[in-house]
Amino acid sequence: MGIRIGRAGLGLVHRWFNLIGQIAVTAAIDYGAAIFTTAVLNVIGIDIGTDRTAIFLVFTAILILHAVLNAIGPHLSAVINNISAWWHVGGVAIFVVVLGFGASHHQSVGFVFTETVDNSAVGFGGVAFSFLLGLLHAQYTFTGYDASAHMSEETHDAARTAAKGIINTIVVSAVAGYLLIMAVTFAIPNLDDALDPTKNKGYPVIYILENSLNSFWSGLLLIIAAVAQLFCGYASVTSASRMLFAFSRDGAVPGSAYWSRLSARKVPVHAVLFISFFSFVLLIPSMLVPAENAPTAYAAATSVATIGLYIAYGIPILLRQLHGGRFHTGPWQLGPWYRPVGIIALIWIVLISLLFILPTDDRGYPWNSEFTWNTVNYAPITLVGVVGTIGVWWLASARHWFTGPRRTVVETGESEAPVQA
Repeated sequence: MGIRIGRAGLGLVHRWFNLIGQIAVTAAIDYGAAIFTTAVLNVIGIDIGTDRTAIFLVFTAILILHAVLNAIGPHLSAVINNISAWWHVGGVAIFVVVLGFGASHHQSVGFVFTETVDNSAVGFGGVAFSFLLGLLHAQYTFTGYDASAHMSEETHDAARTAAKGIINTIVVSAVAGYLLIMAVTFAIPNLDDALDPTKNKGYPVIYILENSLNSFWSGLLLIIAAVAQLFCGYASVTSASRMLFAFSRDGAVPGSAYWSRLSARKVPVHAVLFISFFSFVLLIPSMLVPAENAPTAYAAATSVATIGLYIAYGIPILLRQLHGGRFHTGPWQLGPWYRPVGIIALIWIVLISLLFILPTDDRGYPWNSEFTWNTVNYAPITLVGVVGTIGVWWLASARHWFTGPRRTVVETGESEAPVQA
């Protein structure tokens, strides 16, 4: 509608949180893909080891691959995304069938739905707190569905189809994801072993697959999972680079003129390289901490991704609540339900943001006698550092010239007057 619902400074904060989240989620997805791809390579006879060095090298190769594929052009992107959609749906179906009928052992219904373990690593709260932390597993996967919005400039009838894309993605992810989680949980061979870092090497799902199925079926499911994550990583680079391109086009990133350039194929190649490089940088700590703490760095990346993206999601929701009837709705809307849905969403964002800054290892808490900086969740440190830098930049420079999004198209009769927060 061409209506700004917040001041330029708040818009800058919103976009930077989104950018931080986009970089972090790309790093987390591709590192997760590297974990499974490394396992696949070893299964098919390419022995590169399973230590963190091997995983990091594969992670680097995947980032390069995704950057190159994104640079080729939007036509390839359309083909890959169509294949990806079917791969994910079909892959989940194969997972459920294979684990349902081929696993060497199945847990009982009572175990799956009532068994509890205090694995919070906090020292307080017990099982109830562990349950809250368990919700974060699904929360991380419910990010990136706003890719439909970032690709809206390349979408027909975006006001409707982009919104429908977001809703459909959430619904499919919720149903398919729940079925997948149940299938894996029923197939846990031994809970104590699956939770033991010395046996699962920090990656319990791979441990469950390798110890519940024969080599053929476990290898097949690893391949399906690895390819699915590769598709996700590719799409994440695409989405993040479009977001950075739009952000840079508005002059809101240092070096905007460079990051907003398009190649001859109309692809923001420089933005693609920006996202890929800083995704690589974010996982460097996995090589600096002791080897057994490498998964902690991966967990921190998922925390940065989820907090950054959900704060970015929450700012427009908050402004929508504040503006009420002054907000100009689009063709796809909640109607009067925007109020309760928005309030619940904001409360939830605050809750998960607090949970995601907690360390995943009890030695990451200052009051622990075995406290070590190697196990600290650096998500809040990263976020505070970036936000502080943005604040200094805003006060020193950007506030004098940044006025918000630059209009590239104005429709006849469209209001350009901003509604200020």
